[in-house]
Amino acid sequence: MLTAFAYWIRATPLGWAAAGGVVWLGPACLTLHFIGLVLLVGCVFAFDLRLLGVAKGLPVAPLGSLMPWAVLGFLINLTTGLTLLAGNPFQYIDNPAFWLKMLFVVLAGVNVIIYYSTGLARRAAAVASGQDAPFSAKTFAAMSLFLWIGVIYWGRMLLFIGNFF
Repeated sequence: MLTAFAYWIRATPLGWAAAGGVVWLGPACLTLHFIGLVLLVGCVFAFDLRLLGVAKGLPVAPLGSLMPWAVLGFLINLTTGLTLLAGNPFQYIDNPAFWLKMLFVVLAGVNVIIYYSTGLARRAAAVASGQDAPFSAKTFAAMSLFLWIGVIYWGRMLLFIGNFF
C-alpha cells in the first residue's frame, strides 16, 4: 500500500516539481521547513519552559497567545514536508528514522489534544507571575519538550539512517 502511494505521489505534478522539475522548489522547501520548525519549537519551548518553572516572573496566559504562531509553524512544516516527500518518497518511506519522526509528531499531537481537552490549559492559563504551574501541567510540558526534541532528532537522523542519499 505504501509503495503504491509512493509511486502515485511521485507521479503527481507536485512530485515532478519537487524532484527537480522546478529547480528552486527543493531548497525553498528546506528553508521554509526550517523556518516552520523555528516558529513551532520556539513558541512551544517558551511555553513549556514557563510551565516547568523557568521565568516565573511571567504569567502563563500571555505565553499561550504564542500558540497560533506554533500552529503556523506546524502548517508550514506539514506543507513543505509533504512536498519533499512527493519529490522522492522512497527515501522517506523506506527509512526507519522517518517513521520514528512521524511517531513523535503524532505523540506530540496527542499530548496537545490531552492538554486542551482535559481542562489543563485553563488551569495553566490561570497561573500568575511568581506562581508554580500544577504538577499535571509540568508533566505535560516535560512530555512536550521530550517529544519535540525527538522530532528534531529523528528529522536530523534521516540523513544518516536508511537510504537517504
